Amino acid sequence: MSATPLKSDRPRRVSPARWGLYAFILITALYFLVPLYVMIVTSLKPMAEIRQGNLLALPASPSLEAWVKAWTSACTGLTCGGIRVGFFNSLRILVPSVVISIAVGSLTGYALSLWRVRGANILFGAMMVVAFIPYQVFIYPLVRVFSFTGLGQSLATIVTIHTIFGLPTMTLLFRNYFTSLPLELFKAARIDGAGFYQIYARIMMPMATPMIVVAVILQTTGIWNDFILGLVFAGRDNLPMTVQLNNIVNSTQGERAYNVDMAATLLTALLPLVIYFGSGRWFVRGIAAGAVKG
Repeated sequence: MSATPLKSDRPRRVSPARWGLYAFILITALYFLVPLYVMIVTSLKPMAEIRQGNLLALPASPSLEAWVKAWTSACTGLTCGGIRVGFFNSLRILVPSVVISIAVGSLTGYALSLWRVRGANILFGAMMVVAFIPYQVFIYPLVRVFSFTGLGQSLATIVTIHTIFGLPTMTLLFRNYFTSLPLELFKAARIDGAGFYQIYARIMMPMATPMIVVAVILQTTGIWNDFILGLVFAGRDNLPMTVQLNNIVNSTQGERAYNVDMAATLLTALLPLVIYFGSGRWFVRGIAAGAVKG
């Protein structure tokens, strides 16, 4: 007796809805990839090729000269030290801002989720309301406050600013994540005599690795791409990479070096891209583990 062949569960033809989905994905991908392609090929072309006006053509004689100039000798105003100055300034701003905001935000989220603090819900709601207010509203009051305290425009000021503005989002992420964990873990640790900081450091944070990655990506992207806060609060000696990029593009005299501008833009965007591609798997895990749970 011959066995009956199993029928495939896959549809025999692609439905119009699926074709529409494919078309939407393709158009969306082209929307982002075409400008990126133009930036890359333009940065590899000498100015003689760029003047020909063929925007989409591959470079006939590709060169990294524009990249080297953008990094080492492009003028960012009165100085011509390249965008590398802004890169190291951005790192000096980024690292302490990310570490402090995640440390304080995770500790606050842990306290609001597992410890019955009086007024916790009111505090959490107030933080969420503040998180959705445009930070431009706070710029002038903060300028006056930091001027009064004597900090003015400095590295400490810009780190403090990014930490303050990052706290509501970090608190939301970690509070929702810790709330999604089994409460029995917390109760068992309490029965064993573990205190507030012991439970936080030895139990909660080791389990929150995916959420830490999500927090690092969000904070790194926001802080690295910031322009206005760095311009207002960092001071002339600590201007971040985005401000230096703006100075390169707008301080050119004579013929505009589009290849140098494109190379500088790509260099500015390189770090967030590396972090996204290097930790994408962890980012998805963190989101799925409670980043958007209410």
